Amino acid sequence: MDKTARMRELIPVLREASRAYYQESREIMTNEQYDRLYDELVRLEKETGTVLAGSPTAFVGYEVVSALPREAHETPALSLDKTKDTAALADFLGDHEGLLSWKLDGLTIVLTYEGGVLQKAVTRGNGEIGEVVTGNARTFVNLPARIPYTGKLILRGEAVIRYSDFERLNAELDDEDAKYKNPRNLCSGSVRQLDASVTAARSVNLVAFALIDAPGVDFEDSMEKQLEFLDAQGFETVERIRVNRETAADAVKQFSERILHYDIPSDGLVLTLDELSYGASLGRTAKFPRNAIAFKWQDEMAETTLRNIEWSASRTGLINPVAVFDPVELEGTSVSRASVHNISIVEELALGIGDTVRVYKANMIIPQIAENLTKSGTAPVPDTCPVCGAPTEVHENNGVKTLHCTNPDCPARQIKRFDLFASRNALKIDGLSESTMEKLIDRGFIRTLPDLFRLQRHKAEITEMEGFGEKSFENLTAAVDRARNTTLTRLITGLGIPEIGTAGARLLARRFKTIGALRSSSLEDLTAIDGIGEKMAVGIRAFFTDDKKMEELDALLTELTVEEEQAEETVSSAIAGKTFVITGAVHHFENRDALKAFIEERGGHAAGSVSKNTDYLINNDVNSTSSKNKKARELGIPILSEEDFLKLAEDTSGDA
Repeated sequence: MDKTARMRELIPVLREASRAYYQESREIMTNEQYDRLYDELVRLEKETGTVLAGSPTAFVGYEVVSALPREAHETPALSLDKTKDTAALADFLGDHEGLLSWKLDGLTIVLTYEGGVLQKAVTRGNGEIGEVVTGNARTFVNLPARIPYTGKLILRGEAVIRYSDFERLNAELDDEDAKYKNPRNLCSGSVRQLDASVTAARSVNLVAFALIDAPGVDFEDSMEKQLEFLDAQGFETVERIRVNRETAADAVKQFSERILHYDIPSDGLVLTLDELSYGASLGRTAKFPRNAIAFKWQDEMAETTLRNIEWSASRTGLINPVAVFDPVELEGTSVSRASVHNISIVEELALGIGDTVRVYKANMIIPQIAENLTKSGTAPVPDTCPVCGAPTEVHENNGVKTLHCTNPDCPARQIKRFDLFASRNALKIDGLSESTMEKLIDRGFIRTLPDLFRLQRHKAEITEMEGFGEKSFENLTAAVDRARNTTLTRLITGLGIPEIGTAGARLLARRFKTIGALRSSSLEDLTAIDGIGEKMAVGIRAFFTDDKKMEELDALLTELTVEEEQAEETVSSAIAGKTFVITGAVHHFENRDALKAFIEERGGHAAGSVSKNTDYLINNDVNSTSSKNKKARELGIPILSEEDFLKLAEDTSGDA
C-alpha cells in the first residue's frame, strides 16, 4: 500500500481511540495496539516527510477568529470557458495532449506552503480577492500539515465534502428542517466558519488540481509531472486521464459512466493542456485562461406529454408550479415531475395540458423542461390556494411573476406547527418528516392537527405520491396509531402554546392533571406555579380562549387517549434549582433532549445559552475551545462531563 494512503488510514483510527480514552473513559484498543499504530504513523511521516492535518503527532487545537480577512491572490484564480460538445474538446487539443479530470463541485482554495508548513489558505472569492481561511484549512481531513518540499509552494485545490460524509452528517440530525441541502453549500459554509472546530466536524477534504508555483523544481514542462509532484508531497490530487484529440471522447465516456456513483460532487470535467509553455503562450481573455476548458455533461433528453400542472404552496406563501408528465427514463431513473419555478417560466414555455415537452436532468440530477414543442399556452393560473382555498395574488418583481396565497393562516405556512406536534418531544409520530408533511399539506390532506389521524381517508392518493407506496403508507399510519395514546405533557408540548416548551408543559401537566382543568385555569392559577411567569400565563390564556384553536382541540381530543398526569415523588437533589446548558454530543442519554428531561424531572432547568445565571455547562469535551466553553470559562462557570454531571445528580444531600 502507498505510504501516504496508509497514513490516511491510521489517523482516524488513532484519533478515535484517543477520543474514546480521554473523553469517554473507555478503551477501543489496548495501549500496546495504540502505541504500535502511533509508532507506525511516526515512521511513515519521517519516511515521506509529510504530516497530514489532524495527525495525532501534530494536532494542537482549533483556531477561532472574529472575522475572515480578505486578501488579493498573487495570480488571479479565473473561471473556465465551457462546452457540452466532445468535438469541441478535440478541436481545443489540436495536435497537443491534455489531462482530462473531474470538475469538482465544492469551494476553490489557494494554498501557500513555506518551509514545508502551510502558511496561508485563501478562498477563490471573485478570482482577484478571497477570504483567508488558514485555520480552517488546517482541519481538512486529508490536507498535509507538513511536506518534504521546503520552498514556497502555491497550489489550487477544491475543498469538498463527499456524498458519504454528507449523508452521515444529515443522518445525525433529527430536525428535518436543519438537514443540509447539498454537499456544495455545506462545504462552502463549513470552510468559511469563524470557529475552526466547526469546520473540523464536517469532514472537509482538499483535492488539489493545479500547481501555481514551486521554485527550483523541474517539471519537464508537464502539468502531469506537477500533479505527480503534489502526489509525492502527500496531497490528494484530482483523478485524471491523459488524452489526445482521438481519445478525448472515449475518456469523457469513461467519466460519464462513473458520475452517478462517484463519491465526490462533480458537475462536469476539465481539459487542461499538458504542455505548460504552450498553454502559457496562449494567454487569457478577460475572464478565462486559454490553456483549459470545462466540459459540462450533455443532457439526456426525452419527449413526453404534459398531463398536469400542480401548484404547490410553501411556508412563505409562495405557490410554485410543478409540471407532471408521462414517466420517461433519464440518466437511469424514471422521471415524471419537474419544477417550473414561477408563472413567468410557465408563460415563457407556453405550457398547456397535453403539450409535447422535452425534459432533461440538469447536471444529470435535477429534472427540468427544456422546451415545449406544441406551445398551446392554455395552462391556467389558479385564483385560489390549493391548500386553504384563499384567494391568490400575482406579484411581479424585476420582471418575474410569482403566485402567492393571501391567507396568513394557510396550513402551508403553518408547517412548523405540524412539525412540532409530530416531533419527538410531543406526539412522536415516527417517520413523519417535515418533507413528508409538506407533501401532505400541499395536496390538501392535512389542514388541521386532527387530519394527521385521518390519513386513511386519502390512502389511494398518498400511495400514488412520489416516494410513497403501500409499505411506506402502512409504516406511517402505524406510527400515527401509536401516537394516539399519549401523555398530557406531550400533548401540551405539541399544541404550540406561545412560550411553552417541554419544561413548561411538564409544569402545567403536573399542576392540572387534565387538559380540561388546564383549559379552564385562570391567570391566578397559572402564575401561582413556580416557573410560569405572567407573560407565559397570558399566552396560555390567550391560546385557550381562541375559539378556532379550541374547535381544533376538541376535534383532536376525539382522536387521542390522553393519560392523566401522575404526581411524581419529589427527589431532593443537587440538580434542583440549578440551571444547566448542554453542548456537544452526549453518550449516556439517547440525545440532548433526554438529558434535558432528566434535569427537569429533578427540579433543574435546562437553558439554551451560557449566561451569568448558568450554574453548570455540560460538555463531554471539557477542554473544547467552543464558544460555549469559552464563555463559561470567562464567567467562572464549571464545565462538567456527563460522568461529572451524573455524580452530581446522584448527590441527594442537596449540597452542590
